[in-house]
Amino acid sequence: MAYDPAPKIYELGEDFYDPVQAANFPNTKLRYRDDKSAAAVGLDLSNTEWVEHFGRFKPLVDNLKEPLALCYHGHQFQHYNPDLGDGRGFLFAQLRGPDGRLMDLGTKGSGQTPWSRAGDGRLTLLGGVREVMATRYLEHLGVNTSKTFSLIETGEDLHRNDEPSPTRSAVMVRLSHSHIRFGTFQRQAFFNDTNNLEKLTDYCLRHYHSDAEGPDGLLRAAAVKSADMVASWMAAGFVHGVMNTDNMNITGESFDYGPYRFLPTLRSDYTAAYFDHNNLYAFAKQPEIMYWNLGQLAQSLSPICEDEKLLAALEDFAPAYRDSLRAHMFRRFAIEPKNAEDDIEFIMQTFRFLENSQCSWPQFWHDWQGGAGQLVRAKASPNSEFYTGEAFADWLTAYGQYEPAGKAPDGDVPVSLLYDEIGELWKPIDEQDDWAAFEDKLRTFQRA
Repeated sequence: MAYDPAPKIYELGEDFYDPVQAANFPNTKLRYRDDKSAAAVGLDLSNTEWVEHFGRFKPLVDNLKEPLALCYHGHQFQHYNPDLGDGRGFLFAQLRGPDGRLMDLGTKGSGQTPWSRAGDGRLTLLGGVREVMATRYLEHLGVNTSKTFSLIETGEDLHRNDEPSPTRSAVMVRLSHSHIRFGTFQRQAFFNDTNNLEKLTDYCLRHYHSDAEGPDGLLRAAAVKSADMVASWMAAGFVHGVMNTDNMNITGESFDYGPYRFLPTLRSDYTAAYFDHNNLYAFAKQPEIMYWNLGQLAQSLSPICEDEKLLAALEDFAPAYRDSLRAHMFRRFAIEPKNAEDDIEFIMQTFRFLENSQCSWPQFWHDWQGGAGQLVRAKASPNSEFYTGEAFADWLTAYGQYEPAGKAPDGDVPVSLLYDEIGELWKPIDEQDDWAAFEDKLRTFQRA
């Protein structure tokens, strides 16, 4: 793949972004680079060149002349906030992927912008490590996610309320299909700028959903993609933590991993953010919250589209979610589905069993990948005490008598990324600057 610059954001105009400068970091030490993704967008760079572009932010050839902090609003825990925008990041470049799609290179921790408010615009190294692991593990689990493209340690001591301080700093670059958020539309609707709403809609249809037409077509496409994304989270046992409308993008791609968790056991009320006191973004509520967020996008499009059309577009969410959940769950089991009615009941029984038994979520999926044909392996697992009784036999072991659609897991232990594991991986980095365990963990995450 040859490098193909495509700085299309300029089509939107200055109402959508602010030119900014990257911070001048005292040090730039490369800690992680995603060579697979770099090759996919035609960037063959030495480590020195890499740091120049993704630590010092020297512009890429024929790309954005300067970084652009994007402007948006959003609902944060369902309370509207008009004071948002890229507060510690910016859009650095746009380029074409191997399939011709427009791709963005955006930053996190790259310095203050007009939208930083009281923040320092920085990212902790631990935060960057957590995001690398989240994106790589979600990719392993089949979730449509941004790629953590680069992580560079920057030599500053940061103070944070939620982790031991001072702590090390970093700047991160992510590769994603789009950074246009639901909140980007909300901002233009807030100002009642119908011209900009139409311009933004046309931009998204042209570059991200070319097979759709009109604002309602854009909403329908976003609803279907978002339904697939949240369904893949549910099958992965992933809890996003902060499903605010400024964290949802128009292409249905998971991104921006602050507080997140993977289920140790299935609890419907399990949350990722310690400040989510009302469990608003709990695991089981994620489909409902996504639908609510799409409703806010619909409301933002209402100045340029009839309500009836937008409501009709929203109706596509529920069936799209059901179909996607079925596909993702059977992919995790690595067995072929039967029919929609039986399959959905099977999925509901699976969730009920996992919640009622409180058996290990990662171990369960390791044990039963390949379906009922894996009974011998499952009976030898640490979870085996749970795999007994008439109800269990009537449910899982009587279903899925098919040739596996995928391969069984490698090794004797499940691949997982639980909260305590991240702490154990961080400890040698923090104390001895030893990255071996982190790198070994990444190697357990398969890539397509």
